[in-house]
Amino acid sequence: MNKDQVKGRVETAKGDVKEAAGKAVGNERLAAEGRADQAAGKVQSTVGDVKSDVGNAIKKAIDR
Repeated sequence: MNKDQVKGRVETAKGDVKEAAGKAVGNERLAAEGRADQAAGKVQSTVGDVKSDVGNAIKKAIDR
């Protein structure tokens, strides 16, 4: 796992907690922040996945 994958998954988890807390206390703003954090985390995680895939493809090409 690279930095972006880890940070993205942490951000997604943080968003899950915020959303649940917002729903539990009836705070729609906090729940919305949680959903935004989840979306940002998914994007960052996907960027990390793409970086990893590109790195793996380069390694395979070099090994040939």
